[in-house]
Amino acid sequence: MEKLWSPWRSQYIESFSDTTKKNGCIFCEKEKEEISSSDSLIVKKGKLTFTVMNLYPYNNGHLMVVPYRHLSDFTTITAEENSEIMEELQLAQKALLAALHPHGFNIGANIGKVSGAGIDDHLHFHIVPRWNGDTNFMPVIGKVKVLSEDLMKTKEKLLAAYADLQK
Repeated sequence: MEKLWSPWRSQYIESFSDTTKKNGCIFCEKEKEEISSSDSLIVKKGKLTFTVMNLYPYNNGHLMVVPYRHLSDFTTITAEENSEIMEELQLAQKALLAALHPHGFNIGANIGKVSGAGIDDHLHFHIVPRWNGDTNFMPVIGKVKVLSEDLMKTKEKLLAAYADLQK
């Protein structure tokens, strides 16, 4: 079996680990931001969770649903948190469909450092929109991920989609 390496990914993951150790939990800090703030990537706040755009997305519209409660053990999620996480992931999928029209989704969580979690001490769930042909050679050859739209432009579209879904 041949292997393709992406060492820039581990540098990204390690940078979060260093930041988290020095400045506390990035998600616990992020939850304090207001959705309306011009530099905030938060698109939705719930009772027990918030939904935030990934600053380093795999694809445009890559969102994360994050419990407010700081926990790393998946088995300690309460029934109420579990319910809201699933509801917010479903709502995120609807908003992404309305705003960006993807062909599919990857939904999941990386639990623990060895699973690839860049932030392993605060559980969070990813929803990544996918399009036919969205993979290419750029990350492998050029060490570059091509995103087709500015994050804040995507945020505007998502906020409009969330608002429409709340009507």
